Amino acid sequence: MSDRNKAEIIRVLFAAYMSSDRKTVEDMLAEDFRFTSPYDDAIDKATYFERCWRNADWIERHDLERIFVEGDEVFVTYNCITKGGQNFRNTEFFAFEADRIKRIDVYFGATYQDGVFVKQLPPTSS
Repeated sequence: MSDRNKAEIIRVLFAAYMSSDRKTVEDMLAEDFRFTSPYDDAIDKATYFERCWRNADWIERHDLERIFVEGDEVFVTYNCITKGGQNFRNTEFFAFEADRIKRIDVYFGATYQDGVFVKQLPPTSS
């Protein structure tokens, strides 16, 4: 698969998320898919949809800023603008297996409200 095709898959994935098209997202993920974020450690596909999938109504749009493809790996940096006036920039690492996404690792960036930095509190331990 060419670098351009992987970049296009990423664009389709983000568009499917914005349109709440769960079926398209499910079809793009490998059966042994794993998702990691500051809140999730290598959760499987079923757990990802149970914990992380939600209606995108709170998001106005994603502006994809950079897509770097290197072989079967892709880094994406995007700016997310919420309907409530916040925006934040994240970077996600994607690992592919053929034309399906095998892994996503999310790295959270800073949050802003109406152009002003909003300090995020670390999660509390239980």
